[in-house]
Parts: sequence; structure tokens; C-alpha cells
Amino acid sequence: MKIARSAGVVAAVAALGLVAAGCGSSLDGESSSSSSSSSESSSSSSSSSSEQPTEEPAPTGTLKIGFVSPQTGPLAGFGEADQYAIDAMTAYFAANPIVAGGTTYNVEIITKDAQSDSKRAGDLAAELINSDGVDIVLAQGTPDIVNPVADQCEANATPCITTVAPWQPYFIGRGGVPGETSFNWTYHFFWGLEDVAGTYVDMWNQLDTNKMVGGLFPNDPDGEAWGANFPALTEADGYTIDNPGLYPNGTQDFSAQISAYKANDDQILTGVPIPPDFTTFWTQAKQQGYNPKIATIGKALLFPSSVEALGDIANNLGTEVWWTPTYPFSSSLTGQSAAELAQAYTDSTGKQWTQPLGFAEALFEVTAAAVVAAGSNDKQAIADAMKTLKVSTIVGDLDWTAGPVPNVAKTPIAGGQWRLSDGDFPFELVIVSNKLNPIIPTGGTVEAMK
Repeated sequence: MKIARSAGVVAAVAALGLVAAGCGSSLDGESSSSSSSSSESSSSSSSSSSEQPTEEPAPTGTLKIGFVSPQTGPLAGFGEADQYAIDAMTAYFAANPIVAGGTTYNVEIITKDAQSDSKRAGDLAAELINSDGVDIVLAQGTPDIVNPVADQCEANATPCITTVAPWQPYFIGRGGVPGETSFNWTYHFFWGLEDVAGTYVDMWNQLDTNKMVGGLFPNDPDGEAWGANFPALTEADGYTIDNPGLYPNGTQDFSAQISAYKANDDQILTGVPIPPDFTTFWTQAKQQGYNPKIATIGKALLFPSSVEALGDIANNLGTEVWWTPTYPFSSSLTGQSAAELAQAYTDSTGKQWTQPLGFAEALFEVTAAAVVAAGSNDKQAIADAMKTLKVSTIVGDLDWTAGPVPNVAKTPIAGGQWRLSDGDFPFELVIVSNKLNPIIPTGGTVEAMK
């Protein structure tokens, strides 16, 4: 499904970086931005009404969207680009209100900062539904955030669209049983653990190693899922995961883990720590002489800010890549390519592009497509439309009829390494593995760490 757009607005948002001054959203935890239609055409004419009948104006309504993400706290990297995306979409919908079932819907976006706290995320979702009266809730930023938000929406019969969490922690972590159960109100798009494991294995296979892998898994929903599934997902390729045990987020001393990896001669490191914990771990690993040939780290190494915090010792650290400016996809709303969106973000903020940027915009693309397919802002109609929705977005083609389970559409994934750069920013993320999705262009091959 492609959503119609105004060519004039596309040009305007591209020139202005898609940011509307005074859009109203802020990162203080709560904000509201409303867009009023500037595209409704007047049916008046210089002719008198007796000479030419006047068209009845289309009915108008309001679509209230709630948005929850971790904009502060240890998971703040996931929400760093949200303010930009929300302002961009507020500006877009002000000029291009959603038309569904003959009604023109102005869009109001109410944002909430989960502060990287799971309980708060769930409470904010309940507040959006019961106090703010939203029609739909969006959320992104690890299972810690999206799961409690989705659970509240399921309990309160409100459609919910989430992203940026592997589908297993999202679906199975909430009690879903593949092949047996599904959810009525909550829908998700992202890749799965089978995809990230396959990507990492392809990266590992590009180097000569002993196939011994140190696993750095925290005691949180991501760490539990990765630690439980990665051994089985990689053993067919001859890799053995050495997991010294789950550790609590916020750990300040990783000597036990480092000693275990050194004793086991783990020439590969993988895991899914939060950003500040990996900074602590990697600094201590270097100090204690643990030097794997390759490290592929989820979550912590997704953001330029996390990599820059490590300095030169971050060179050639690897991670999964869900979205970059080189992805060959465009927005169904603005028409911007991935490269154009990334550049607009940099021009507006002065910051390097970051992976969640594309997914923040895609949440609004999916929402608009669902409302159009539903023909209204009726909650039940939106939830029903999501069951069979197909839409091309800036993060890829999404299809909720294709599985892997009901409620989930998968997105493409690649593998990359952060490399020191002489460009505008200290590091660039180079795609080195596209085995699972050859449509994504590579920029090099895996290089061993030094």
C-alpha cells in the first residue's frame, strides 16, 4: 500500500528538514502536537450558488496518536531521534491530513517519555488510553518498553503498533505461543533472533577463528531471549556459545565475565548489553587483555554516540544493522529516500543519523496505512485492518499476512562494523554482510579487530 502525498509538501519538508518550528512536542515526558488541515479545498466560486451548486465539505475528525519511547535514561539512544520524527510527522500531517472513508482526519500526536523504565512505560500507555483518549498507541525501543505498552493496549482494547524489539521477546515474552495463540489489538514489526544470529554467523564466517563465542547477556528480556536461543541458532554452523551467566543491568565490574572468556579462548564476542554497560565492559576488557578477533554486539552498538564514547578502541566493533542511509527504501508518506531522511535529520540537528530514526517514521507510515484501510479512526476497525495490512515503508516492505506469527511483520537486516572515519563524524557504520537481504548494498567486508 502506498499513501498519497502532496508533491509540494514533499519538497517543503525536504528543504526544511521536516521540522516545523513550534510543533509542540517536547522531551519532558508529555507533549501534544495537533495538526489542522491546510489542504481542505474551498468549493466557493465566483459564480453565484444559483448558477453553480456548492460542494458539501468533507466531514472532518481528529486522529489522536499516543507515542511512548525511552527518551531519557540508559535506553535513551533508542529515542534520540524521536523528537525529530514527531515534529516531522506533525508538520507532514498538518499539510496532509489522513483521508479515510470520506472523512478528513487531522492528526494529534501525544508523546510520553518512558525514561527507560518498564513500569512507567505501561503506566503511560494506560494514561494515554484512559486520560488522553487516544485512538491508537505507538511505541518503540526494546522489549522493556514495547511489551508493557502492548500489554496495556491489549487489556484496554486499543490498537497498538510497536517496533525495535526482536519478535520473539515481543510475542513469546508476552505469552504468545507460535502456532497456537495471537493477540487481538497489538501489532509489531521488526526482525527475529533467527535473523540476527544468521547475520552474525555470516560475519563470523568471514574470519578464521576457533568458533568459540563469548556471550554477554544481561538479565533483562533481551538478554534472556538471546542467551536462551543463540546456542541453538548458531550450533549448526559449528559455533559454541560460552555463557557465564546473566548479569544485572548497571554492572560496574565485568572481571568475572572477562576471565571466563579468556580462559575459554573465546575469539568471538557477542551479546546484547545496554549502551553504558558495554562501555564499561569493553574498557575493562581492553585493560585486562581480552582481545577477540570480532565482536558483534546488539543494542549497545547501534548508536553513534555509544561508539564515540569508546574512542579508538571501538574501531571495527560489529553490530546488526536494521536501517541506514544506503537502504533502498522510501517513505510512503513523504516520498523521501532513506538517504534523504538521514541527511535531513543531520541538517536539522547537526547529529549523525541513527538507526531508530527510520523506524520512528515507519510507525507513522503504518498508522496512516491502517487508518486508511480501516476507513475510519474506529479502534476495532483499525485493529481488524492490521491483521492483513501490507505497506511499503522507509524500513522495507511490511506484510502482516506473512508471519512468522500473527501480529508480526518482519523487516530486513544486515551486518555492519563501525570504522574510524575522516568524514564529518568520528565513525561510520559500514555494511559488511547482506547474506539474508542481498537487496541491501554492502560497503566492504569484515575486518579483524586489533
